[in-house]
Amino acid sequence: MLRALCVYALLAATLAHDGSDNGDDSSDPVTVTPAGTIRGSWMSTRRGRRFQAYRGVRYAHPPTGELRFQPPKPILQYDGAVDASEEGPACPQPVATEGFVVDEDCLRLNVYTPRTNGSLPVVVYLHAGGFYSGSGRSDLAGPHYLLERDLVLVAINYRLATLGFLATGDEFSPGNNGFKDQVAALRWVRRNIAALGGDPGRVTVAGYSAGSLSIGLLMLSPMAKGLFHGAIAMSASPISQVVVGSEQRYLGERQARLLGCPTNTTRDMVSCLKTKPWKEFGDSLDSMFEFGYDPVLMWNVVVEPDYGQERFLTEPPLDALRAGRLYAVPYVVSQTTDEFFWKAFNVLNNETLYSEMSTEWERVAPISFMLPEGGQDEQGAGGPVPATTAAQRLRDAYFDAPFANDSSTADALGKLYSDGIIGFGVHRMANLMCRHSPQPVFYYQFAYVGNHSHYQDPTTGKPTGTAHHDDLIYLFTLPAVFPRIELGTPDDVIVQRMTTFWYNFITHGDPVSGSTADGACAVWPAMTPRRPRYLRVARDCSLHQHMFRERYQVWDDLYPIQYD
Repeated sequence: MLRALCVYALLAATLAHDGSDNGDDSSDPVTVTPAGTIRGSWMSTRRGRRFQAYRGVRYAHPPTGELRFQPPKPILQYDGAVDASEEGPACPQPVATEGFVVDEDCLRLNVYTPRTNGSLPVVVYLHAGGFYSGSGRSDLAGPHYLLERDLVLVAINYRLATLGFLATGDEFSPGNNGFKDQVAALRWVRRNIAALGGDPGRVTVAGYSAGSLSIGLLMLSPMAKGLFHGAIAMSASPISQVVVGSEQRYLGERQARLLGCPTNTTRDMVSCLKTKPWKEFGDSLDSMFEFGYDPVLMWNVVVEPDYGQERFLTEPPLDALRAGRLYAVPYVVSQTTDEFFWKAFNVLNNETLYSEMSTEWERVAPISFMLPEGGQDEQGAGGPVPATTAAQRLRDAYFDAPFANDSSTADALGKLYSDGIIGFGVHRMANLMCRHSPQPVFYYQFAYVGNHSHYQDPTTGKPTGTAHHDDLIYLFTLPAVFPRIELGTPDDVIVQRMTTFWYNFITHGDPVSGSTADGACAVWPAMTPRRPRYLRVARDCSLHQHMFRERYQVWDDLYPIQYD
């Protein structure tokens, strides 16, 4: 059964053939960037198009020793020629099997380019994983579909979990270092990408899940202004029912207790955590959760207190967006039809979890559906809604029958997981952006069910819906999990459609400006407050309005804000 946001990272069994065609060392591509000389390797697409791959390239110094829990220290000049012919490690996280290499020296990126003597549009991809797992490595973000287009793809790593997001609320660890890693990578791209065939004036950032939440934050961060020119945010938002505070010390204390460190002062806690082997942070992840593998979102952005450091976020995201303090660029935002529906099966098929949720709903529901204690600031005359009250109202709204281990409960619980973790936040972000950004907002719902899915029925082995991550199957090769999609198949039609949307958007700022995958998907108007339209992408495309209107109204009533 799947775990959390970056399930495929934890399910990796063996690394499949990646399309490399290296030949001998003398044939390897070499490029000279402002940071130094980089030697790569050759890969090829399904159609045999060869492209250059520069993998495992450091964009910042290893965040080890005294640099642990510190902002990234950018690399401006390499000491010598860089061998970027093989994958670098992912950041520390649990590893289910051999072949998925992790290390604290993980501030790396991969660059894929069809040529180094061009000025091509660039897309920088931020991986999924709940801020505690995942990677930009090619086994999880393979370039073989997108590099059939004339573009440069960059996929990055950023620090994860406690190592990336420890936020004590004081000068010892103000927080947001994982997000500052993303900014450091974008600054590396701005400085070096022209030498790799990319145009630093045409950079689009794209992200999924935790990466999508990051995309929204980059548009609101003073650190990221001017580093990109378009944004694609798939299946997550930084603005939802979740409250963004100024610290998450409780997570640091939980981590400290697991690793045998004191919690009496943040100075002592951080000093001790700096001495612990990096592997212990990844290995202890499972013990950080509160109910099964909930909450999906533990580590989050914080509004950084000012201790003289460069701050990633200086005010709550909602305040910044409504006040117009955002770096506005053309924006694509999306979700899948069924998102986290499969987490209902995790509960119903586990006797302990089922018993706890069914008998202790008011304790468990706030954890699983990320309900804030006391609600948000704008709750109307009645004041903030307690998490237990919100839990009961959600149960009344979603469940037509008593909680039981049956199909009715599975359907209701699956929708509640999907809306609480992903759907409501995406709804809120899309509706805010189309009101407060002067740039177009394109909204889509991915509803295609193909041969593979990140949730497949354990009995039949077939997909039963469109799960979280499923649109990634048609944008990136995922050799750690799925076979490559064959040319000429129905799934390949979706590969062509999705990669065309991306290519059009990063080239023109509009997903259907330029070439189109097929006539059925040639019309995709921008969303507006009066006409909140979205494109439903399935075997065919169709336009609709007010995605899941009745369900999201329940959440809007619980956590009301002024959208205008």
